[in-house]
Amino acid sequence: MAQELNKYSKVVTQDPTQPAAQAMLHAIGLSDEDLKKPLIGIASTGFEGNPCNMHLNDLAVEVKKGVSAVDWVGLIFNTIGVSDGISMGTDGMRYSLPSRDIIADSMETVVNAQAYDALIAVTGCDKNMPGALIAMGRLDRPSIIIYGGTIAPGCYKGEALDVVSAFEALGKKQANTISEEDFKGVVANACPGPGACGGMYTANTMASAIEALGLCLPYGSSNPAQSSQKKEECYQAGKAMKDLIKNDLTPRKIVTRASFENAIALVTVLGGSTNAVLHLLAVAHAFDIPLTLEDFAEISSKTPYLADLKPSGKYLMEDLHKAGGIPGVMKLMLEKGLLNGDCMTVTGKTIAENLADLPELNSSQDIIHPIEKPLKSSGHLRILKGNLAPEGAVAKITGKEGEIFEGAARVYDGEFAANDGIAKGEIQAGDVVVIRYEGPKGGPGMPEMLKPTSAIMGKGLGKSVALITDGRFSGGTHGFVVGHISPEAFTGGPLALVENGDIIRIDAIENSISLKVSGEELDKRKQKLTPRAAKHHSGTLYKYVKLVSSASLGCITDQ
Repeated sequence: MAQELNKYSKVVTQDPTQPAAQAMLHAIGLSDEDLKKPLIGIASTGFEGNPCNMHLNDLAVEVKKGVSAVDWVGLIFNTIGVSDGISMGTDGMRYSLPSRDIIADSMETVVNAQAYDALIAVTGCDKNMPGALIAMGRLDRPSIIIYGGTIAPGCYKGEALDVVSAFEALGKKQANTISEEDFKGVVANACPGPGACGGMYTANTMASAIEALGLCLPYGSSNPAQSSQKKEECYQAGKAMKDLIKNDLTPRKIVTRASFENAIALVTVLGGSTNAVLHLLAVAHAFDIPLTLEDFAEISSKTPYLADLKPSGKYLMEDLHKAGGIPGVMKLMLEKGLLNGDCMTVTGKTIAENLADLPELNSSQDIIHPIEKPLKSSGHLRILKGNLAPEGAVAKITGKEGEIFEGAARVYDGEFAANDGIAKGEIQAGDVVVIRYEGPKGGPGMPEMLKPTSAIMGKGLGKSVALITDGRFSGGTHGFVVGHISPEAFTGGPLALVENGDIIRIDAIENSISLKVSGEELDKRKQKLTPRAAKHHSGTLYKYVKLVSSASLGCITDQ
């Protein structure tokens, strides 16, 4: 049996011509009996510099205990992380999306190079999870993802807070609607300890998508970071790996086209981050499953938006967990025909089988609206196309801001210029803020625009100003916003041709985004357009610019 279960590790542990490898494994404390057992790689994205990740190394130890409980060998290794919240609004944010590929590459590298039989990834912040998913799709060895869990809400003067509260407090400060004392009070109390950002931002969005994909244990996406349930989940994941290896149940046998449709539907119901579009496209590519922007458009058009969760709503993931968690939401979706229950999961059971014995959402909860009374009858994720975005763009339109916006362009070449303009009061009601040269190649790294969108909200302009960009948005962004405009300005996309005062129309009903300038005029502007020089000539971002695809394809780097 051991030879069957350790089909990868036996190359180094059982081959008599590999004595040096075996000697080194003895050096780390493994016995001859241990070398006959499967070796489970436990990848932790833990590091001290970020609340999302600060506790993950401890959770990895709990996972290892679960692996040891089935008398197998768990070996912890680490990879990197980038804190979006800390790097936001700085040049450091340009490293955030590229870190997804570094994480994927490093997990793939260690598991293959060390001949591990399986992978359990312990992840926290936004790019950790899609990075781990990409690695799992490439490796196709038995795998489970552990999400580090959501942070507890902060509190100041009786108001529940999260990290976006701190960003929006800056806008209030600039608008002189908050005192210096209260500004500092919000900043000091917004994030009380370990865990990822508490609303339905990118971390919780991707964790939920992973549960819908079937690659974590039930409640894995909603168990809070500091809960006893999260600790127990880690232990049980180690034990669950035993059945995965015995049955050779690998990610590609679990994740199908229908699994991705489930993930998109769940993200839509929850009002999740636009980053889910970017990441799920890249993950599908790693699994060799066709997925396009049109698929998001189709699923969003027939899926209601139900969750009153931040940033557009008022509740946090911890509140949803208490009300029944993501399994409760999935059970509702299954009953209403919005979820395919036949999809397999890491438990060895289908989604329907997992949900059968789990409780429904609490009858008294008001976080998830009834399907008959949705917040919006169709999804908030809108895929827009038009002469400004021939390859597509991704909008997050909840309906609270309206569904059509037309206004004059206020153009900024880069986020920093936009931030300065907003702070100086250059933005007026009715404007369409254009932030360009922030795409995958132009940024480079397609940074998130949470700082300018939060400043706009903080100034009270959230319902009267739109913002469009070839960059992307944090899951914490809300308002009338359109990102991922493709092709990007840096590669000569139409966004590079926009001038101050041009009229832009965004229509989330017709799913269009158009620049009301004649084709003849645009041709004249294009002839005068001077190509931009790359900002980096060496290092990680230089390599990223050379490899990265359009956002419309998910910013993949191995096409």
